[in-house]
Amino acid sequence: MELWDAYTRQGELVEGTVLVRGEPVPDGLYHMACGVIVRHVDGSILCMKRAKEKKSFAGYYDVSAGGAALQGETKYDCIRRELREETGIDCEEFRELGRHISERSHIILHNFLCVVDCPKDSVTLQPGETEGYLWMSEPEFVDFINSGGMIDWQKIHYRDYMVDQGWIRG
Repeated sequence: MELWDAYTRQGELVEGTVLVRGEPVPDGLYHMACGVIVRHVDGSILCMKRAKEKKSFAGYYDVSAGGAALQGETKYDCIRRELREETGIDCEEFRELGRHISERSHIILHNFLCVVDCPKDSVTLQPGETEGYLWMSEPEFVDFINSGGMIDWQKIHYRDYMVDQGWIRG
């Protein structure tokens, strides 16, 4: 059973309230999740192929690693853990790119960027979550995000960063 902390829409912790994955989140409450775009020092971007067992977007390439924060985790604890679990990459420095709120899913999503200098073949897969990966050069990544192959909600969540990078038009 996965337990989450409860937050107000403003991101304030609701003391004494615990949410359980798979159970409805009460109106007015949210749980925290984090995602990170992984960029190599050579400029390429890591894309993880979602496992065929995933309930949504199975087999798609994910432009970020991430997931729900466990009870007691900060956003930085969450993103470090999720990055390590889904890719095997350890990173300590993250740049926060923004925050999105999903009223439908009751999620406060914190988006990050990390720049890594690791061997590209050191990426590991998480059974049930990921089944492959690609390091895309920046031109390949631009083609990918503008091809329609990118998961639509990721394009929304990372839109400002992608516009700033010149990858998509405002």
